[in-house]
Amino acid sequence: MRVLITGGAGYLGTELVRALARAPEVDEVVVYDNLSRRNYNLMLGPPLSEGRDTRIRLVVADVLDTRRLRAALDGVDVVIHLAARVTTPFAEGDFHALEQVNHWGTAELSYALEERRGSVRRLIHLSSTAVYGQSEGEATLDTAPTPATAYGISKLRGERMVERLGSDLDLFLVRCGNIYGYSRSLRFDAVINRFLLDAHLGRRITVEGSGEQRRAFVHVDRAAAAISRMALGELEPGRFHLLDRNLSVLEIRDALLQLYPDLESLYIAQDLPRRSLIVAPDPRLAGPLPPLAEELAAFRTHFSFD
Repeated sequence: MRVLITGGAGYLGTELVRALARAPEVDEVVVYDNLSRRNYNLMLGPPLSEGRDTRIRLVVADVLDTRRLRAALDGVDVVIHLAARVTTPFAEGDFHALEQVNHWGTAELSYALEERRGSVRRLIHLSSTAVYGQSEGEATLDTAPTPATAYGISKLRGERMVERLGSDLDLFLVRCGNIYGYSRSLRFDAVINRFLLDAHLGRRITVEGSGEQRRAFVHVDRAAAAISRMALGELEPGRFHLLDRNLSVLEIRDALLQLYPDLESLYIAQDLPRRSLIVAPDPRLAGPLPPLAEELAAFRTHFSFD
């Protein structure tokens, strides 16, 4: 089996490459990434596949580069589409860039796959729970998407592009929560990761609003494991929610207080409401969850100093 991962050098992509490169069913992992975030960490550190890294090939190219994208798909059985311009769920800015990558970049991939009907047999598309916008109750897989931001709109439009391919291949449409946890390619603009860094280095975090606003979160290792199961054919195609739990900012703070009892919390703009989005976990991807404080304690062992 040959697997192509767009955005494969990113935060989730790095862990996914590691998981798939160790699977005996996988003959080659093609990492297709433009390295726009200067995310070279995939190529550093210990081998990702315990000495079998000849099965990993990097193609440095943009998802909007039609010629390079089509060439990279030759001989590929499974495509995992992670490439995206990523922001926080309720970010409003940079509409053009979000639309170009998340909508039209996905469109380019869908056109290339249409030309190869029958060759690529499985597509896993990573969308976002941001397509639900703001929720009063719990968003389920039956909830109609009502994106409230440029990011959510661009991700929903990307979904629409790949949904056209459902009759041609096995399509997995995955709406993912906010990713957190250690990876050699981790992002510190992710809220839990940023809070842990601030707590570790300065013993202070900044909370916007009341802190009662809630989001859906998933650990990077469990996200990679779930997508690997889809790629290897262990799950039936369909629409999925990829998340572990819904957490408020105050609950994240409380977990950090277990690790850093002297942690200070600086509140700003407490009188301004912050939007919440609560999403129902998917029972098909459910598994045992350790306490958040336990996961953060494991994460902080990767810091070189206090």
